[in-house]
Amino acid sequence: MTLRRFAVPLMLSLALASCNDQGKSSGGAGAPGAAQQRPPAKVSVVTLTQAEQPLTRVLPGRAVAFRTAEVRPRVNGMIEEIAFKEGSEVKAGDILYKIDDETYAAALEEARATLAKAEASVPSAEANFNRYERLVNSGATQIEYENARVALLQARADVAQARAALQTSEINVSYTTIRAPFDGVTTISNVSIGNIVTANQTTALTTLRQLDPIYVDLTDSAANLLELRAAIAAGRLKGNATQADITLALEDGTQYPRTGKLDMAELAVSETTGTYQIRAVFDNPDNLILPGMYVRATVIVGYENGFLIPQRAATRNPNGTLTALFVGKDNKVESRTFDNSQLSGNNWLVTSGVSDGDRLIVDGLQKIAPGAPVEPVNATINAQGFVVEAPAPTPAAKP
Repeated sequence: MTLRRFAVPLMLSLALASCNDQGKSSGGAGAPGAAQQRPPAKVSVVTLTQAEQPLTRVLPGRAVAFRTAEVRPRVNGMIEEIAFKEGSEVKAGDILYKIDDETYAAALEEARATLAKAEASVPSAEANFNRYERLVNSGATQIEYENARVALLQARADVAQARAALQTSEINVSYTTIRAPFDGVTTISNVSIGNIVTANQTTALTTLRQLDPIYVDLTDSAANLLELRAAIAAGRLKGNATQADITLALEDGTQYPRTGKLDMAELAVSETTGTYQIRAVFDNPDNLILPGMYVRATVIVGYENGFLIPQRAATRNPNGTLTALFVGKDNKVESRTFDNSQLSGNNWLVTSGVSDGDRLIVDGLQKIAPGAPVEPVNATINAQGFVVEAPAPTPAAKP
């Protein structure tokens, strides 16, 4: 009984030792395979070069008509004709509406008759005045002379009054034909033929908008304005921002094919939002931009020497500092941070922490970490932000 008590633990110990020896033997056989290292990962790199680059700012904006006119009648009457197609383009001077002009035409003829009557009385008053002027010292009294002079002045005043009344009547007749004040696009008409309208009424007959060119009102923060002025005062910015091109991205993300120019900037900051307004003007021959559209504008605010780091190759650490990976010595990855970075198109512009010839990793970032060996492949980044690998060199022909 005692021998059996000690035999069972002894057999279990021997079995465990045997399994342990087999595990060590198996581990030793696989060690050479584990010691093998993965080949360096291929990464696309671009070589950085310092140059003068534009500093850009992306601003939200809204399109505004170049000109807007709410068309209203200037005389009372009935709408007799609507001479335009709603929503169509019209030229300056084109007829939009006609108001019944019978009453105004009659008033015009009456004014002409009144003027003719007044003009007819002038020669008689002149002759009477001349006669008393000759006789004032030889029979005519001074009172008769004065009366003749007053009658002549009254006749001439009647002519001037009648001529002004005639001009007013002519203007009223012209107002019965409502014309477009400038080239533009009409909206829906708010009246129909037969409607009675009144001079300077509250409701506009239609609205005319000039869309080519067109304004885009942009909004920027006062903090950015102060930063820009400080950079200009310090001499860090070069170039004339007011002459730089402005590009637009439409609501669907497409780029507007034409560039614009800065038209004006308000010299006041909103008390409620802390922003100020910038107005740009764009050619719009195809009416692609319509009033009220939201857009995003890229504005060049100056130029500065530095290095461009594509946005696709950079990230922000938890502190908000720009970070990018480079190929350093022995083709190993190294991470760099940049305390100061500014936007330049689709890139970040940095002025320190980089030297000419440094190799920035722009693709393959997901499979590497700082200190890892890599195999760099030269590449470029096109205008759309895509990486394009440089073609491999053609091998020399064998002699």
